[in-house]
Amino acid sequence: MAGKIKEIEIYNVSEKTSEKSSPWSSTMIIVKVTTSDGIVGYGEAPTTLMTLPVKESAEEVKRVFLNKDVNEIYKNTMEFYKHSFYLSRSMEATSALSAVEMACWDIVGKSCKEPVYNLLGGKMRDSVRAYSNGWYSDCVTADDFVDKAKEIRKKGFDAVKFDPFGNNYDTINKKGLESAENIVSGLRESFGDSMDLLIEFHGRFSMEAAKKATQILEPYDCFFFEEPLHPELEMRLPELRSTVNTPIALGERVLNARDFMRNIVEGKVDIIQPDVTNSRGILESFKIATIADAWGIPVAYHNAFGPVQTAATLNLDTTINNFIIQESFEESWPEWKKKLLKSGYKLENGHFKLSGKPGLGIEMDEKSLKEHMVNGMEPFDPESPPWVVSGTYVGEGTDGKQ
Repeated sequence: MAGKIKEIEIYNVSEKTSEKSSPWSSTMIIVKVTTSDGIVGYGEAPTTLMTLPVKESAEEVKRVFLNKDVNEIYKNTMEFYKHSFYLSRSMEATSALSAVEMACWDIVGKSCKEPVYNLLGGKMRDSVRAYSNGWYSDCVTADDFVDKAKEIRKKGFDAVKFDPFGNNYDTINKKGLESAENIVSGLRESFGDSMDLLIEFHGRFSMEAAKKATQILEPYDCFFFEEPLHPELEMRLPELRSTVNTPIALGERVLNARDFMRNIVEGKVDIIQPDVTNSRGILESFKIATIADAWGIPVAYHNAFGPVQTAATLNLDTTINNFIIQESFEESWPEWKKKLLKSGYKLENGHFKLSGKPGLGIEMDEKSLKEHMVNGMEPFDPESPPWVVSGTYVGEGTDGKQ
């Protein structure tokens, strides 16, 4: 078994330009954990307009984890929980913790000479069905979306996620509703039933706007509606669910198993989307899936950042019973992000396959990692929120931008 945690290094990496497919991930926090016997593991944290706070939070996690037995992952996590008073509500703290936690799993798997999924119960599947996201940068009209979706289809995907709401925010006007319907109906007419359509709302709407938007898209047999309401309005999700048959999905802003349990038990969600980089890491994400399985709720892990996150998530997808589909930005990533790993997993014909190597199964390109180290915050565009795909927050919507 591996020894004690000797060193934790924290890297802020970027190409210093905004990323078109996912501006929220123009920077990444990569954590490198090294043990006293020389085993190295990697983790990743999200940065959405919080690069520096997450990096500083990782320093706090480091103070708790240093010199601890790396095998005692749960014990070490709960030790940080004890000290981190705001952990249950702090995206920064739980993101930093998640990165270090997944690096520890990487080390333990390497020490045992087993992939992480074998330590969680073994394989349930050999390949993981993916849907493409980030593919629709600069898409505004229905024709724009259809043309780019055809390119993604040629790469083997039979499911795509996208946000058709332009620059409508909080409320939505008649033009916004017509545009969203034209986009979704255009894709359905072009692909028929051969392409699953997953609708991203980005938690942007009030209740009345969410009702209008979900009802106008209901006839198009969408795979799910993701975060149709502002997250603070989650108590009204059962009411919204009662008005549509399309499944409601959420989870990327839910930070622990107990909060997921409340959303499930209170009838707020049909499909959950935990994010391994902000829900305390691999073990908590596995527990979340187990709770959901007990209620017959499927899991579609959120995965919108970088390759270490993808590898950690795929280890979970491989072993959980209630997997349904996996998010992928890989086809739309910039080259620098694609080159961070020498190996780890493959994406072919819309399906992921892990390498099967010990730990997370990845080999980091240390040279590339260090070449892309930066200081400071991520790029900021005052005309477009960082959570939308570039070039899509335009139109005659309710946010007033033309």
